[in-house]
Amino acid sequence: MPTAPTGASPLHKGLIVPTHTRIRPFNTKKAYPEQKLDNDVCMAVRAGSTVYLRGQTAMDLDGNIIGVGDAAAQAENAMACAKVLLEEAGAQLEDVVKIVIYITDRAYREPVYRVVGAWLKGVYPVSTGIIVQGLAKPEYLMEIDIIAEITAERA
Repeated sequence: MPTAPTGASPLHKGLIVPTHTRIRPFNTKKAYPEQKLDNDVCMAVRAGSTVYLRGQTAMDLDGNIIGVGDAAAQAENAMACAKVLLEEAGAQLEDVVKIVIYITDRAYREPVYRVVGAWLKGVYPVSTGIIVQGLAKPEYLMEIDIIAEITAERA
């Protein structure tokens, strides 16, 4: 039987069928040139009907940093990027089931949560908030991880 590459699983009678799709793959050398990194990652992965997003921050989808010093503006950018990535994976904001919000100062909780709450009004995901000492770039004040589950009708 052939060996299944990463992201694929063997299926009946030796066929290999992909089990997930990588969306917007990139290498960290480009995103973080000031750091000595060389990791192959992507912005989103769709595994069956589940979508996992890379943590969204102040960095927009073109690599620009938005809202330096403004946690609410960074949250707005993060959620706008998340919406685009979810849609590229075949999901919608309404499909979000879990979020984890990281902030670098307790003072950012209200402005960040207000923005995220507006984007996810009526969705009711489970949510965890964590205060951290720092994020990948010193300009980042917040980051949000998102998991979505596409409904059976659209999966």
